[in-house]
Amino acid sequence: QVQLVESGGGLVQAGGSLRLSCAASGRTFSSVAVGWFRQAPGKEREFVAAISWSATNTAYADSVKGRFTISRDNAKNTVYLQMNSLKPEDTAVYYCAARVGSTWNWSGSSQYLYGYWGQGTQVTVSS
Repeated sequence: QVQLVESGGGLVQAGGSLRLSCAASGRTFSSVAVGWFRQAPGKEREFVAAISWSATNTAYADSVKGRFTISRDNAKNTVYLQMNSLKPEDTAVYYCAARVGSTWNWSGSSQYLYGYWGQGTQVTVSS
């Protein structure tokens, strides 16, 4: 079992930055791949970024490449999503998700491959 808690969301103006955190508990975090997903009102949940448990591989949605950075600190059982140059279209509830038992370099984008989810944190970007 893995429990995930997101934090760091809020209201920011376009062009600003936020850093989201995903704190995990319940098992050895260093063997867990983590992804960030988001869901805007009236839209389906979509992939944002992912990081392998070894931190050697990362993946990003095209819409956030060059603006968002995913990282992790296994000693703190935490994954971060640094979001820069935010746009109004980034407004959504952001969720982190965990996949247990992945290979050392797996950083997949399919939400169906993640078995554990946090409750989400709201990010609102004003124009």
